[in-house]
Amino acid sequence: MRRRASLMLLALAVFFTALSPLMRWYAFPRLAKIPPSQYQDTVLEARPATLVDYGTMKAKQVPKVTIVQTLKGDVAASDRIERTAGRDVVVWDALSYIAGPDGKMVSEIPERYIFDAHSQEPVHATGEMVDGDPVRREGIEYKWPFLTEKRDYTYFDAQSRTSAPIHYRGTRTFRGLEVYYFEQTIPWTKVPLPKKMPVKGITPQSVEKMGTTRWYTTKRMFWVDPVTGAPVNGEEIHKEELRGGDLLPGGGKVTAFAGHVKMRDDYVDSIVALVTSQRTLVLLLTSYLPWGFLVLGAALLALSLHLEARSRRPGASARRPSSALSPAPDGSVVSGGP
Repeated sequence: MRRRASLMLLALAVFFTALSPLMRWYAFPRLAKIPPSQYQDTVLEARPATLVDYGTMKAKQVPKVTIVQTLKGDVAASDRIERTAGRDVVVWDALSYIAGPDGKMVSEIPERYIFDAHSQEPVHATGEMVDGDPVRREGIEYKWPFLTEKRDYTYFDAQSRTSAPIHYRGTRTFRGLEVYYFEQTIPWTKVPLPKKMPVKGITPQSVEKMGTTRWYTTKRMFWVDPVTGAPVNGEEIHKEELRGGDLLPGGGKVTAFAGHVKMRDDYVDSIVALVTSQRTLVLLLTSYLPWGFLVLGAALLALSLHLEARSRRPGASARRPSSALSPAPDGSVVSGGP
């Protein structure tokens, strides 16, 4: 009976030991992915900020500028692209809406971001764009890969429609989470004017005809949870200028927008809470279950070997004292006494 039990324990030990690497290296890469229907909105603010007054074409300081960023998954587009791409794809329709202190639109820039649901690598398909302009992204945007590494990544800059390194600057603690801090600086670069302008009668085409161009620079900062790859905080030191042409007095330059953009505290709290819950699921597949199965396999193996050793151990035979046997007169055998 002990022999049979030890064989069953041995089989279970082999099963759980083999399941440990399979969970980490086979199941996790296939199960961990961004859902195609995800929706998220974030509010950022610059307090104070500088905006151009299109009436006077002069820069003025305002109490705040608000940036609302929304990410909305397009499930139908994801399904359509998956049929030709042969992998799980997420399509995000993103919108950055910038409003002045009076709530009126300063600019808005829509994007369509198409990427691999598991690795977050860009997937090039029809519809990939920034503000209506077709683009071909290289690198990540908005989200880092699961199990983010301590290294530089290539990050796509929507304003310039180009990709550049975003540098790992160390490990920090943010709201109780251990995060990786990344920085990217985009030097002064000529960028397209937004398709939607805040003043009636002024269009990108009319501004360009007057010879005025738009320039931009930013220092981009992210605090990223390395388990899920989700940024839990983001900031930008952002500056835009209009330069030259007949639109500006003397053909000089004017600050169109400048400010230190920070995520609003209530949104930081909600994102940290969401990431904390999601990281538990990722750790379950990458750490808790693989190590748990490995420890369980080792314990079952030890128990199996223990039972096998006991089954092979010779039993203690209780022997009675030997005595001489002699036949009785009736033919039976009786013990001979002294």
